Amino acid sequence: MEYEHVSVGNEDGVAIITLNRPEVLNAMNHVLNTNLHDAMVAANADDDIGCIVITGTGEKAFSAGGDIHEQREDAVNRTEEERDTRSAEHARWIYDLSASPKPVIGMMNGLAYGGGAVLASCLDIRIGCENTKFRFLAAAYGRINCTWTLPNQVGWPKAKELLFTARIVEAEEAFQIGLLNHLVPKSELRAKTMEVAKQIAGNHRSSVQAIKGLLLQDMTANLEGMFVNEKDYTTNVAKGFGVEEAFPEFLARKGR
Repeated sequence: MEYEHVSVGNEDGVAIITLNRPEVLNAMNHVLNTNLHDAMVAANADDDIGCIVITGTGEKAFSAGGDIHEQREDAVNRTEEERDTRSAEHARWIYDLSASPKPVIGMMNGLAYGGGAVLASCLDIRIGCENTKFRFLAAAYGRINCTWTLPNQVGWPKAKELLFTARIVEAEEAFQIGLLNHLVPKSELRAKTMEVAKQIAGNHRSSVQAIKGLLLQDMTANLEGMFVNEKDYTTNVAKGFGVEEAFPEFLARKGR
């Protein structure tokens, strides 16, 4: 399917969704948000896809955030009820992305500020380069976000600092605090991202999705609750493969 502000590719079981408004640093307007949501729904519904990658066009920006010009126009041309409805819709789409059944990797090709940082904080894995930097700007703009995503990525103390200060987080610091899983030269960014994505896509889809589902479910559970959830899941929902299915190559070599 063709989208106005998002392009979609498929490589070896990996869907690559690219935010495509380079003239405004991939700022996220309503059309782009709608395109991204629809592309995510389609990727999750496609049995050939085992992992999803989201990136931005160009080397400057993953996304500079929300489209301020569109927000200003909406303030003039839309009622408060219409604006609230659209805002709630966008917020729900961010949640849906975070709860995507299939793993989602951010190929962080450049800055992720404001809404771009919100989007990045919802992803399972982020891989960056020297152009990557983050800025969680809500407090600077009199808004609130990322309270339910960022602590899960970097822990409470660091999340509080980044949200309270709204300061820039450069690539090296992002890697050190766990906001980036990998930090590589920009010339290697795509190769590293696709290496990780294809490893994920090459594993058993049901197991990967069950693991992600359990991790999301267990975020607020105690240790015993996590054990019980996993036992119930592997018994009643996604029972693990038997030895013949799990180790066909090993058994084909007669155990050698």
